[in-house]
Amino acid sequence: MVQLHNFKNIFLVAELRKKLTFTLIIFAVFRFGSHITVPGVDISALYNMFDKSLAGGFLSYLDLFSGGALRYFSIFSLAVSPYISASIMIQLLTIMVPSLEALSKEGEYGRSVINQYTRYLTLGIALVQAVGIAAYVEHQPGLVNNPGWSFRLTAVLILSVGSLFVMWLGEQINAHGLGNGSSMIIFAGIVVNLPAAIFRLWENYQIGQASILMIALLIIILLGTIACIIFLERGERKVPVQYAKRVVGHKVYGGQSSYIPLKINPAGVVPVIFSSAILGMPVTIAGLVATRWPAVNSIVLDWFGRESLMYNVLNGCLIVFFTYFYTAIIFNPVELAENIRKSGGFIPGIRPGKRTADFFDYLLTRIGFPGAMYLATLAIFPSVIKNFISFPVFFSGVSLLIVVGVALDASAQIESHLIERRYDGFLSSGRLRGRYAR
Repeated sequence: MVQLHNFKNIFLVAELRKKLTFTLIIFAVFRFGSHITVPGVDISALYNMFDKSLAGGFLSYLDLFSGGALRYFSIFSLAVSPYISASIMIQLLTIMVPSLEALSKEGEYGRSVINQYTRYLTLGIALVQAVGIAAYVEHQPGLVNNPGWSFRLTAVLILSVGSLFVMWLGEQINAHGLGNGSSMIIFAGIVVNLPAAIFRLWENYQIGQASILMIALLIIILLGTIACIIFLERGERKVPVQYAKRVVGHKVYGGQSSYIPLKINPAGVVPVIFSSAILGMPVTIAGLVATRWPAVNSIVLDWFGRESLMYNVLNGCLIVFFTYFYTAIIFNPVELAENIRKSGGFIPGIRPGKRTADFFDYLLTRIGFPGAMYLATLAIFPSVIKNFISFPVFFSGVSLLIVVGVALDASAQIESHLIERRYDGFLSSGRLRGRYAR
C-alpha cells in the first residue's frame, strides 16, 4: 500500500504551497455555488424525488459529476458533465476527422483552436442538458412553484452559465493549481459527500439495521477495492525499445534503450461513462412520462433499474465493448510503429514496420481483456454486494475509481515538485531522496 512520507515537506516549497492553496480556494467556490439553488424550486421535494425515483437514471449519472449539486438543483447542477462529454467527443473527432487530426499536430496553436472548439461544444451540450433537466423538474408534481416559460428560460440560462463557469474553474486549476481541473472538481464533489455517507452508516447502526460485523465487512470490502484499484491503475506492460547508434561528425548519438508503457486500463472511466449514459436514458425518459403512464415507468424501472439483473448484465457487456472500442480509437498501433521507425528505434526481436504494428495490436488485445473485465467488475460490484449482504452500499465503483485515480495523479505531481526542488518525495516507496531531505 502507498505510504505517505515527509508530509511536512509539501509546505516547505512556496510554489507548491501556492498551488495547493489556490486549488482549495477553487474547491470552496465550487462547493459554495453547489448550494445556491435555482429560483422557483421546492428543494425538499426535489431531494426526496431524486432519492426515490432516479436510481440508475441518466440524472443520477449527472449527479455523480456534480458532486450532489443536482439533488439541490443548484446553479452548478451540470458541473463539468458537459465539458467531459465535449472533450470525449472532440477527442474522438480528432482521430476520425483528418482536418482536426492535422490541426492537433500544429503545436500550441492547434491545441488552442481545439480547446476553443471544445468550449463551443460544451455550451451546446450544456444547453441541451439544461433544457432536459428543466423540463424533467417542471413535469414533476409539486417541485416548481410557478411553472411556465419564465421558469424554463431562467433555469436553462442559469444552468448553462453555471456549467461554463465550472469549466472555467477547472481551467484555472490547470493553469495555477494541482492536478487536472475537471478531475479535481469531480474529486472534490465526491469526497465532500463522504461524511454524509458515514453519518448514514452510523444512523443505520443506531436503529439496529447494521451490526458491527456488517460495518466491518463493508470497510474490508471498501479497503480491498481501493487496494485493487491502486494496483491495477499503476500496473503497466513495459515494451522495450532499442535505438540504433548514429555517427554525426565525431559524435555518436543513440544506442540507448527505453520502454513504452502500456497501461492495463488505457481507456480510464470513459467506457463506464458511455455505458451509464446509454443505460440511464430509458429510466430518465420513463420518469418524464411517469405521471401519464405510471405502468410504463414501473416496467422500465424493473428492467433498467440500477439493481436489476438486466441492468448489470447490459452494463458489464457495454463496458467491455466500449473499452475495446475507445482503446482502438485513441491508440493507433500503425502510427506508433511508424514513429518508432522514424526515430531510429526498434523492439528487440520484432521487425520494424508492419510486424511492430501487429505486435502492438496483439498486446492491446491481450491487455484490453483484463482491463475491460476490471472496469466491468468495478461498475457492477457494489450492486452485487448490496444484493448479497442485503445492506446499502454507500459507494460506487466509478466514484472510487475517480477518487483513487485523481489522488494518485495529484500525489505524483506533488512528489515531482518536491524532488525537483531536492526535497524528499511525497511517497516513500521506491522514490528518490532529495538533497534537503528532512
